[in-house]
Amino acid sequence: MSTDIALDSRTQVLLIDDDPHLRQALSQTLDLAGLKVMTLADAQGVAERIPGGWPGVVVSDIRMPGIDGLQLLEDLHRQDPELPVLLITGHGDVPLAVQAMRAGAYDFLEKPFASEHLLDSVRRALDRRRLVLDNRSLRLALSDRQELSARLVGQSPAMQQLRQQIGALAGTSADVLILGETGAGKEVVARALHDLSSRRDGPFVAINAGALAESVVESELFGHEPGAFTGAQKRRIGKFEFANGGTLFLDEIESMSLDVQVKLLRLLQERVVERLGGNQLIPLDIRIVAATKEDLRQAADQGRFRADLYYRLNVAPLRIPPLRERGEDALLLFQHFAEAARARHGLPLRELQPAQRALLLRHAWPGNVRELQNAAERFALGLELALDNHAPSLPAVSGGLSEQVEAFERALIAAELARPHGSLRSLAEALGIPRKTLHDKLRKHGLHFDAGGSSPEEFD
Repeated sequence: MSTDIALDSRTQVLLIDDDPHLRQALSQTLDLAGLKVMTLADAQGVAERIPGGWPGVVVSDIRMPGIDGLQLLEDLHRQDPELPVLLITGHGDVPLAVQAMRAGAYDFLEKPFASEHLLDSVRRALDRRRLVLDNRSLRLALSDRQELSARLVGQSPAMQQLRQQIGALAGTSADVLILGETGAGKEVVARALHDLSSRRDGPFVAINAGALAESVVESELFGHEPGAFTGAQKRRIGKFEFANGGTLFLDEIESMSLDVQVKLLRLLQERVVERLGGNQLIPLDIRIVAATKEDLRQAADQGRFRADLYYRLNVAPLRIPPLRERGEDALLLFQHFAEAARARHGLPLRELQPAQRALLLRHAWPGNVRELQNAAERFALGLELALDNHAPSLPAVSGGLSEQVEAFERALIAAELARPHGSLRSLAEALGIPRKTLHDKLRKHGLHFDAGGSSPEEFD
């Protein structure tokens, strides 16, 4: 029986024929031509076990016991209508050939046929299959980019880079560590990694380690057997096991105890889980996406986080920029969330006034995207746009309009300088101006950039 079929991406031809002598002869012909062949004596279970996007072709006899070639063709094309299927028969009746071609067979070969005929048909089918899969990949890549832009709104360089990194990592099996402040959108990024990956049809399980009590965290993550501890009356499947075949998003990983970190490290290295109170090692096909708002390297240096776990997780880090470093992305996001809220509540559209736009751009957004989304919801509901901006008020300056504008500009830059910025680029993006313009304005107003985030100082 064919229930143990296990095709991989290297197999180019799946050959199915119940005649062992013909099967061996055709296999040798294909093998001598440099093609990787897998042979089967029947078609039982074949259609269900060919992976999506398999780059090969199927060559099958028509008249076989059990599932015949025409039924196999129908089953295969139900899953992938563009998979090339070549059918062969020794009966040579024209109506059967017509039926096979109308059903979507790539070619029809009548026994006996020349080896060159088979090889020519298989090679043409493989070329067609490569073209189909290349076109699918291009369409999927375009769709993924559009989906990412819709999920992660923003045109700042930092957001464009983040989307590029997600696109590059999504199709891999690498575990990912997401770094970002509270409210920056760590779960949105984790979900994008899952949905754009080959695991998209598997489960996505999100769990916040910081929200779990210390007494239940191991049972929640790893599961337990009956009698593992007082009150454990029946088996419980843990989150890791439940996420098998998909992605597990583990937020606030820095809050896990050192004992749990040891078990997580073992799981990451060996891809097995052992329930509490059990002896069986359960293999896992799982991707771990961890997230933290802390500097894990610093936590490891302080003994609060295992250094070996940090290095194991830090292979593919993704940093989500805080909203204050994203310039005018705040306006784009605000309008995006306000429009979504307006449509959801069936309310008329409200236009942002210039003063409100300036307020949004000046705000430091300590709660990041989550805070902005709440503000946009209130605005869409017709409530006042009130933000705790800590923005500088207009200094009391004598003189005309130009003097007062310059004084306000200096106060605004000085206030932004007082916030932590790791680079001039970050500062320029927060102010929404080019770096060269920022240099000119710092010199004009006698201000000094301090990467440490201390208060601005006058130029000497």
